[in-house]
Amino acid sequence: MSMEGDEGNRDQSSREEWTLLFWTTLAVVVPVIITLWCSVQRSKRKIHMKDFFRKSKHGWHCTDLFNKPTYCCVCQQHILQGAVCDCCGVCADETCLRRADRSLVCKEIMAPSRTDGTLAHRWVRGNVPLCSVCAVCKEQCGNQPKLCDFRCVWCQTTVHDDCKLSLSDGERCELGEFRSLIIPPHYLHHVNKLRRRHPDEYSKLASACGSGWTPVLVLANTRSGNNMGEALLGEFRTILNPVQVFDLSELPPSKALQLCTLLPPGSVRVLVCGGDGTVGWVLDAIDTMKLKGQDQFIPRVMILPLGTGNDLSNSLGWGSGYAGEIPVEQVLRNILEAEVVKMDRWKVQVASKGLYFRKPKVLSMNNYFSVGPDALMALNFHTHREKTPSFFSSRIINKLELDGERVALPSLEGIIVCNIGYWGGGCRLWEGMGDEPYPPTLDDGLLEVVGVFGSFHCAQIQVKMANPVRLGQAHTVRLVLKTSRMPMQVDGEPWAQGPCTITITHKTQAFMLYHSAEQTDDDDDESSTSEAESSAPHDSPKPAGPASARA
Repeated sequence: MSMEGDEGNRDQSSREEWTLLFWTTLAVVVPVIITLWCSVQRSKRKIHMKDFFRKSKHGWHCTDLFNKPTYCCVCQQHILQGAVCDCCGVCADETCLRRADRSLVCKEIMAPSRTDGTLAHRWVRGNVPLCSVCAVCKEQCGNQPKLCDFRCVWCQTTVHDDCKLSLSDGERCELGEFRSLIIPPHYLHHVNKLRRRHPDEYSKLASACGSGWTPVLVLANTRSGNNMGEALLGEFRTILNPVQVFDLSELPPSKALQLCTLLPPGSVRVLVCGGDGTVGWVLDAIDTMKLKGQDQFIPRVMILPLGTGNDLSNSLGWGSGYAGEIPVEQVLRNILEAEVVKMDRWKVQVASKGLYFRKPKVLSMNNYFSVGPDALMALNFHTHREKTPSFFSSRIINKLELDGERVALPSLEGIIVCNIGYWGGGCRLWEGMGDEPYPPTLDDGLLEVVGVFGSFHCAQIQVKMANPVRLGQAHTVRLVLKTSRMPMQVDGEPWAQGPCTITITHKTQAFMLYHSAEQTDDDDDESSTSEAESSAPHDSPKPAGPASARA
């Protein structure tokens, strides 16, 4: 009996083990299967939605995070997960998305005007901006927990449902505060109808857009800096004509700037949202316009700094970085208030020693050129330096010539050639710790050349504990490097270079927008503020403060 009992216990124990194994396996496998299935479905949905968005005339983007209570423009229910059009502001939940795409018209980039030559309001119902005020009764709009009230996608006017018929101007839209920056849809419609596309014809059409019309193009690099570019694109599309806003990750600046050739000569301003590299990319595209004989359409360039460094932006008074601290409306107001200045651009030619049959490397420079420790940090040669302590143990520059005259050099580890006042993320290199009696300017055709003794010296300069070695100013700079392989950079783009001769000469000038209303990040006392304001650039600018910044 005891043997039979033992066998029964073993059978029962075995069944329990198998049961436990089954449920354990089920508990592990089922969630994995469900997760994989959900992942596949999400992937299919993403591909499907991407294709749908590509074919749509709206500028949809999906979201499940809204910064305010949001209601579907189709079913009028509260949205938990859905899509928003960046251009017109229409919102729809996932189930109503296709219906919204078919039935609700987006902001038209090109359309005829009314019979009297004016533009009609283009209303979208509901989801008005927070703290909006009715244009009729001056009371707050959008304060009811439902889809209510209207907003014009062009002039941004908001009005209550009950007050809409009482608007003083009826259905006439004046494009709002930023009318002088917006390209009206009827302007492009008339341009498209022109038989002879000539600048004089564009100027005639522009007269209907009002005096002082200076349309702006927004060119944003969504890969720059803190990845704010994509959000900024949406905000600018909401205020401006979507045709004015370009994503440089999808369309290069050379193509985006061709819109300038359909606008009155000399009227266009370009807002570049990105770092110094993005600005250089756009300025190179503008130089290409000059080569095509499109000089009269050259735009004026403003910078909204999104990348790292941003020394050119700082030099022009736009600060060292943008993180959304001011709304895009204020950015557009700054464009209206900015002054036009000229900025020198330079050609850097690098001819490698012994490679006489190879074309020299040619680069464009806006900010600075450097060879030595400064470029080493950009190139991240730290490991190399640890392995080779003698990397900078001897003089690396065989010869330096400024305007053809040889300069006697102390035992330097690096040379920095500056076109602007700021270097190294906000340091005023040429001014150093003291005041420079003859501050450099952006358009004087001169470069400032300084030397550094090493990376520690660079660090001291950046924290204002030391001055660089001033070597002089020149219209042309020529450097001869000896046999070692050295790091060098132009505007933050580094590379390793063998023995060579570097020649820097004047290339052209660009029209930039300078902001003189506020101090830049590096101004730290009231006296520098008054100095900057008293010497702010006019026709031939010589700004101090940020613009001794050669701005």
